[in-house]
Amino acid sequence: MSPAPPVVVVMGVSGSGKSTVGRLLAERLAVPFVEADGLHSAANRAKMAAGRPLDDEDRGPWLLSVADWIRRATTSGRGGVIACSALKRAYRDVFRGAGPVLFLHLALDRAAARRRVENRRGHFMPARMVDSQYAALEPLRPDEPGVTVDATADPRSIVDEVSSACAKAADDS
Repeated sequence: MSPAPPVVVVMGVSGSGKSTVGRLLAERLAVPFVEADGLHSAANRAKMAAGRPLDDEDRGPWLLSVADWIRRATTSGRGGVIACSALKRAYRDVFRGAGPVLFLHLALDRAAARRRVENRRGHFMPARMVDSQYAALEPLRPDEPGVTVDATADPRSIVDEVSSACAKAADDS
């Protein structure tokens, strides 16, 4: 019997390429993909669109929705990939409590993130919010299951690089 596919949380600040890399990775792994921004309430999206950062109280129900998606992807045995900022260790701990996950941190410097967000169309997150994301960002720690990669690399190269980590995570589960 082959091991269950992993649940991968593609994390990083806005503009790091989470959705692009997440979709490619899900395609490679033949698992479902979800964009965690779609799990935010309309009120949260409106608050961010107005340039006001979310606080932990705003994020509480959203974190539970993400954790519920992870739990369902894990218990179903189908695995999955979710693009989610997952900026703080406490948030990632909520996700790890929902089932085994592998974090893929797309690391990007502030100036590059700002440029990418400024050039993005049709997204609710304004470029002026990038600084608040860096203020909240807690990079992966050695005891967290995951890898950190350079977000300026070609997305397909990133997927190539992390596919082996995903296979190992599936074997270990």
